Amino acid sequence: MATETHDTASACVDSFGGAIGMPQLCGEWFGNQIFWLLVTLVVIFFVLSRIALPRIASILAERQGSITNDLAAAEDLKAKAVEAEEAYNKALADARAEAQNIVAQAKADIQGELDEAIAKADAEIAAKSAESEKAIAEIRASALDSVKVVAKDTAKEVVSMMGGKADAKSVTAAVTARMKG
Repeated sequence: MATETHDTASACVDSFGGAIGMPQLCGEWFGNQIFWLLVTLVVIFFVLSRIALPRIASILAERQGSITNDLAAAEDLKAKAVEAEEAYNKALADARAEAQNIVAQAKADIQGELDEAIAKADAEIAAKSAESEKAIAEIRASALDSVKVVAKDTAKEVVSMMGGKADAKSVTAAVTARMKG
């Protein structure tokens, strides 16, 4: 068995063909590493610039458009909400004013009806009062007449019971004189 020794051995490889230290730091391999680094960077650049970045740019543009549209829609909705609130407040104020008018009208109607009813009741009370006073006057007159009649009858009876004889004229004169005071 013959052992072969390579005179062209590099400083980065030992006698068994293994790397000495870190191969990336071997100065003899720098050229090869730089070449593949440049090839890889060019491939990554073309993949990113032709495929990934246009997709990202279109997504960003779409999102910006959506944001712009959403902000415009939000402004429109905010303006509509402000208009709706103003219309609501105006309608509420109108409804309150209308309610106040209805209440005032109802109060005036009720007051008119009440005044009418009071006037009618006052008239009825006055009429009944007049009737009552007339009836009382009639009752007084009839009561006085009844009292005179009862007094005359009682006086006749008292005089008869005492054993005297009373004529109607003298009894009437005595009762009339006594009633006058």
